[in-house]
Amino acid sequence: MAQISLAKGINTGLRAAMEADPKVLIMGEDIGKLGGVFRVTDGLQKDFGEDRVIDAPLAESGIIGTAIGMALRGYRPVCEIQFDGFVYPAFDQIVSQLAKMRARSLGKIKLPVVVRIPVGGGIGAVEHHSESNEAYFAHTAGLRVVCCADPVDAHFMIQQAIASDDPVIFYEPKRRYWEKADLPEDATLAGAFPLHQAKVVREGEHVTVAAYGPMVKTCVEAATAAAEEGRSIEVVDLRSLSPLDVDTIAASVEKTGRLVVVHEATTFLGMGAEVAARLSERCFYHLEAPVLRVGGYNLPYPPSKLEEEFLPDLDRVLDAVDRSLAY
Repeated sequence: MAQISLAKGINTGLRAAMEADPKVLIMGEDIGKLGGVFRVTDGLQKDFGEDRVIDAPLAESGIIGTAIGMALRGYRPVCEIQFDGFVYPAFDQIVSQLAKMRARSLGKIKLPVVVRIPVGGGIGAVEHHSESNEAYFAHTAGLRVVCCADPVDAHFMIQQAIASDDPVIFYEPKRRYWEKADLPEDATLAGAFPLHQAKVVREGEHVTVAAYGPMVKTCVEAATAAAEEGRSIEVVDLRSLSPLDVDTIAASVEKTGRLVVVHEATTFLGMGAEVAARLSERCFYHLEAPVLRVGGYNLPYPPSKLEEEFLPDLDRVLDAVDRSLAY
């Protein structure tokens, strides 16, 4: 067993992908000599050179536009957006070009580009450094959108994303970068959990709680606290937001009869709304209570001293569980 952090898991995953394929390269602001703001790409430029680990100008639109051109010439670029709130200058390139090219060409053109985005709050950052904008991209046809929640998943999911011939938006929960887990020495990419499949991370009987990214750990902690009071919570890590693995969630809901969806993003038109709608349709005759959502409030992300009031926490998850069980 080798113990790795989530940031190290992504680093080693990038390294493995670059070693396996010389066409894989990474680019972004400060990712080379500095190793990235969160040191996720630490050491890669030293080992692979400046031609494959490229320190880009402060121009997100240029980074994505360049990656599109490189993908058209057979490369597999991995772009880092330094913070979630910095992706908007590249929004047009992502939704108008990256997401559309394969459909426009009737499948003749592939754009295997990965866009890595640190997501969410909880680190006491300033404005535009703690946003949860995954719904924008999950809504965009032509993009695959995934979000890792633990170090082992991070290690394998980044490799699977790079291997995809479709563009992938790869979200990384920044508040979990330094949390650690054991990576089995015999674990291989071939035996890794499928990229677009949800995972039951804790078995339960009374309520299903579905989450992704930074909220998975919070929900597991809520399940542990609930167990002390005799309530059994099953926690499902969505992992993939587009495509969404409805089958795994439905199997859990059919067992428990209840569903609570949790994410940091505002609940209004967030991922939880889609999950709630799909599961209400699919599991109507199994549900014992309405599907409930727990998320951020419908307002701009607050100053860091107020973010703990804004972000969902263990108590808000448990409150939703109690309300579900009260029906």
